[in-house]
Amino acid sequence: MKIFLDTANIESIKKYNDMGLIDGITTNPTLLSKEKGNPAEIMREIVKIVKGPVSLEVIGTTIEEMVNEAHGLKKYGQNVVVKIPMIPDGLKVVKKLKEEGIQTNVTLIFSANQAILAAKAGAAYVSPFIGRLDDAGHEGMTIISEIVQIFKNYQFNTDVLVASIRHPLHVTEAGKIGAQVVTLPPDILGKMISHPLTDKGLSAFLSDWEKVKKENPNLVI
Repeated sequence: MKIFLDTANIESIKKYNDMGLIDGITTNPTLLSKEKGNPAEIMREIVKIVKGPVSLEVIGTTIEEMVNEAHGLKKYGQNVVVKIPMIPDGLKVVKKLKEEGIQTNVTLIFSANQAILAAKAGAAYVSPFIGRLDDAGHEGMTIISEIVQIFKNYQFNTDVLVASIRHPLHVTEAGKIGAQVVTLPPDILGKMISHPLTDKGLSAFLSDWEKVKKENPNLVI
């Protein structure tokens, strides 16, 4: 399973990229709005740091606007994947961009049917928002199971990118189901690294080793 970081924060991207944990990045207008500085410079920096797919989102909603913006975003780097909203004209844009050799990530997906249509249009990724479904009283992981099974049944060449992840258990569940990618905020990735028993165990090891050093003052390792 690939792990993408859902952020536009350069510090967080560098931190986890240096650990070798990041396979790609997803961004959106909201995430970019939270960062200080020129969004264009931020996007350019992200593409330089991360060698894997970097999803950059269009703002327009008409075919002409989305296509023009897609061409502009693609200039940031060969690893740019263009995020397109799950709307009728968006599907037309996905088809057109695929014909041009530009990969797309169809975002704001909330049903298996939407995912099927995006895959048929030619999306490289579909992004179901499970956290928002949970918030609305649905079981978000259910549609991940449905999409993964349907794509397997019909051999769609589209990756399921689980988005709107709210806690580490979502990542575990996505992995068990067989989703190809999860994208998560930096704080969730941080929680995945930590465990209280790890901290407790390390503290005990270090304490015991201090005793060994006192009993063996000339010890050299």
